[in-house]
Amino acid sequence: MPETIPENSVGLVTPQLYHFDEPLELRSGKTLAAYDLMVETYGELNAEKSNGILICHALSGDHHAAGYHSMEDRKPGWWDNYIGPGKPIDTNHFFVVCLNNLGGCAGSTGPASINPETDTWYGPDFPVVTVRDWVKSQARLADRLGIEKWAAVIGGSLGGMQVMRWSISYPERVGHAIMMAVAPKLSAQNIAFNEVARQSITADPDFYEGRYRDHDTLPKKGVMLARMVGHITYLSDSAMREKFGKASDQLKQASLNLGRDLRKGKLSFGFDVDFQVESYLHYQGERFSETFDANTYLLMTKALDYFDPSVDYDGDLSKAFANSDCKFLLFSFSTDWRFPPARTREIVTSLLKAGKEVSYLEIDADQGHDAFLLPVPRYQTALKTYLERVHREVTADAS
Repeated sequence: MPETIPENSVGLVTPQLYHFDEPLELRSGKTLAAYDLMVETYGELNAEKSNGILICHALSGDHHAAGYHSMEDRKPGWWDNYIGPGKPIDTNHFFVVCLNNLGGCAGSTGPASINPETDTWYGPDFPVVTVRDWVKSQARLADRLGIEKWAAVIGGSLGGMQVMRWSISYPERVGHAIMMAVAPKLSAQNIAFNEVARQSITADPDFYEGRYRDHDTLPKKGVMLARMVGHITYLSDSAMREKFGKASDQLKQASLNLGRDLRKGKLSFGFDVDFQVESYLHYQGERFSETFDANTYLLMTKALDYFDPSVDYDGDLSKAFANSDCKFLLFSFSTDWRFPPARTREIVTSLLKAGKEVSYLEIDADQGHDAFLLPVPRYQTALKTYLERVHREVTADAS
């Protein structure tokens, strides 16, 4: 926990719950009669309501993007490196909004919520939601906040897919679309990783076909394995070597300096946890399994799998962007092998083909897919510089 709140932090923040009674028709054909969205905001909305920025979270994210919920918090929100006074997403200039998406497990309506029709947990009865559904609910939140047009919509990974959908579905409501570590759709390999994660969960004896809460249990082992698989894909080999290659010189030489540090300094010659990387994955998986809902994990990975904005345009992504009216900024990261730079360049090529104004920067970073979350200097500087221009535009329009 922080002894004092850092000066460049948004400080202590309190989430807000927004209830919507207007039915939401989903892409699947099913309908949510009513739903809640858990939201955090940072900064102040200007009189013209033109300085709003929407932050879209990725698979395991939620509404808590910056600041602290209490002085007892061990760490701030998931994107605190980027949101706050003087930071790239400067809350001295912008009113920043982040929400927990539908189907989530951090306060918005999802599988862990009570189904009003049955007066028990939704569980596996909660409908599959897509990126398009999320953006539709986000547009309704913008209406509630009185924001007709976002100065920018920003997100990485699955969050970047939401940004893409905003520019397609609501072209008149986005000034700038900013995406990091994103792809136009998942590769077969990525879908395969997601399926392994889902099978890890559904094969857990405590899953009970998604009705584990009725049995007063959780499929912790399955969620733990799913998180371990996912976490491996978010890091690069060099990031793992850096994280787990800091033992003594003697041990480093013995392990060929490949991030193979031994947990206890010697091999067990059994099936115990020998290496630091194994211990780390167990720790991350165990912690995640205690806080993240298994049914939500299934839903989020399906939303990733289903995303393909070209599907309504004969497979031509450039046609999907035909009516987009915003400016685009895209980042990729050199060691991201889950969404490699070549996939981001596919989006850039489609935008250029559609005649859109687009800026693109490939960042040389060792952290893999997770780089978009981390304080990488060149990335931070580029995003801050771009958003300073956005702020000048907003100020000029307001004067």
